[in-house]
Amino acid sequence: MDTRNKILGVDELARRIAEHRKKGESVVLTNGCFDILHAGHARYLEGARGEGDILVVAINSDASVRKLKGEGRPVMPAAARAELVAAMAAVDYVVIFDEPNVESLLRHLRPDVHAKGSDYTTETVPEREVARQLGIRVAIVGGPKSYSTRDVLARMGGKPGV
Repeated sequence: MDTRNKILGVDELARRIAEHRKKGESVVLTNGCFDILHAGHARYLEGARGEGDILVVAINSDASVRKLKGEGRPVMPAAARAELVAAMAAVDYVVIFDEPNVESLLRHLRPDVHAKGSDYTTETVPEREVARQLGIRVAIVGGPKSYSTRDVLARMGGKPGV
């Protein structure tokens, strides 16, 4: 399969999710910048996949990453980041989003689970209230945060960013 076929717009993604739901499959949504893939990302995505049958990964747009991380970021454009994440075996679908968080995607896609990395707790997940209102379970996945893009960039001699 051409992994680029896993990268969808939100409307097509909603249609595919509806098909999976008809089969009784559960859907997990997770998100992040995924600016430079590292072992922490792999653990995070594998952990998120373990929470359901279908894993959807929402990737921050370039403008969104710049707002979150500062000038010099992202290192790679959204299309490249999406293609790399889509190539991971744990990932079923990828969508790129512009908003500061995934609240609108939670409302539109209505996943069964919203997975976040271990740098969060269930009390600090930005979308926790929307998830609660919609009956979406929040799961913290991926084990301890021992890798970060900021640290990788610093070791490479690049601008560390946030």
